[in-house]
Amino acid sequence: MWAATALSFCGIASGQQAAQQLAQATLPAAPSATARPLKLTGGVTIDVEQPGATSLTLDDAIAIALKSNTDIKLRMQQEQFVYGEQLTALNTLLPSIKASAYVRAQEIDLAAMGFKPGSIKIPNFSGNFPSIVKVNTANAQLSASATLFNAPAFFLYRATEKAREATNWATLSSRGGVVLQIGGLYLQALADEAMVRNAQALVKQDELVYEHAKASKEAGVGINLDVLRAQVELQSERQKLVQAQNAAAKDKIQLNREMGQPAGQELHLVDAVPFSDFDADSSDQAIQAALVTAYEKRKDLRQLEAQLDVAHETSVALRYERLPVLGFGGYYGVLGELGGLYHGDFVAQGQLSIPVFQEAQLRGQKEVAAAQEIGLGRQIDGRKAQIEADIRSSLLDVQSTAAVLKVAQSNVDLAQEALTDATLRFTAGVDDNLPVVKAQTTLEGAQAQVIQAAFNYNYAKLLLARNTGIIETQYRTYLGR
Repeated sequence: MWAATALSFCGIASGQQAAQQLAQATLPAAPSATARPLKLTGGVTIDVEQPGATSLTLDDAIAIALKSNTDIKLRMQQEQFVYGEQLTALNTLLPSIKASAYVRAQEIDLAAMGFKPGSIKIPNFSGNFPSIVKVNTANAQLSASATLFNAPAFFLYRATEKAREATNWATLSSRGGVVLQIGGLYLQALADEAMVRNAQALVKQDELVYEHAKASKEAGVGINLDVLRAQVELQSERQKLVQAQNAAAKDKIQLNREMGQPAGQELHLVDAVPFSDFDADSSDQAIQAALVTAYEKRKDLRQLEAQLDVAHETSVALRYERLPVLGFGGYYGVLGELGGLYHGDFVAQGQLSIPVFQEAQLRGQKEVAAAQEIGLGRQIDGRKAQIEADIRSSLLDVQSTAAVLKVAQSNVDLAQEALTDATLRFTAGVDDNLPVVKAQTTLEGAQAQVIQAAFNYNYAKLLLARNTGIIETQYRTYLGR
């Protein structure tokens, strides 16, 4: 009877149920928090965790992170900065129109300026010419200017367009990194929660072994060594349970941090550990197909290509610095004395600017731009080679982790069978509990290897999707969800 009860705790369903009951009995409740943000100096706002546990799926975690992750927010601000530079560059190519008006009151001392009343001779004027003149004038005008031909400014504007495209690819690449990071943290949290349930089930089983050893000693059919050995094993499993609970709690803190949520927010992970076989075809034909997809979808590669376009447009702009710049400007308005007569006032002018001697500066800028183009081209070649290496390595990781997971699952079955035999021999009085303790340790290690192997397998599939450049849209397919 006792053997059947002990073995039932090793089963998956009953083990998880007992683990959940023990977790509810031993884990402290999360402290209640007021649902209001904390506002710090400088306008910074920090959210406070909500009361109770928040149910969280993997899809929810990724969606929250894509909205709240700090790195993505910084990338979006960089996009805004580059867009502002693009508008500034565009303004140099567009006509500019400005309206202005003023009223001016002046008092001019002619004597102070060298004009003496006696030295001014005006025909048919016999009066005294004043030495101080007061004049009140008003002016209103509309001015306009336009660049008729400026090749460098045009190509610099095109360079800002490519720069904006590069920052957009950088943001998308950051989003892919966040999906991989959040997926890995979620899977790690699931794995550590499984470790907690495994440790809780083993504690329950060791408690039964300990109680049986005490009962056998009290009945006179057991020895004190069996009691001490069972007690030591029970204390060891309790220590491992505390460590597993601590690791699981820290996983959720890190998951909250990467999602941009309060670190103390209690989480209830809804999804189970995903498992599905993935066909990791490593043939040359499959690798070439994956490379074609990666060259199109990898955002970091597209970012480098956009940066190369920026360098090219900048180089063209510098090449045309020797061309003249043609512009037009002028204004039209009215000018006159307040209360008096007004008359039209206008200026129209064209401007032609030709660089005469700036050869050293122009050649230096050209050399810098050429070096940037060459460097970016080599970076692109290196990135393509790295992408091929990443895909080949990821395929090997998926294949190897799948094989390790199958072996680990087989080891659990063997360890479970060994524990069953050792338990039956102990309860029948044929042997002491030393084989039982050893079998429990073997089973614990086998179960931990299965949990870790399942995490490694799922993370390897996520990494393969990331290296192919399709993790944002295909992570569910790769995880088999």
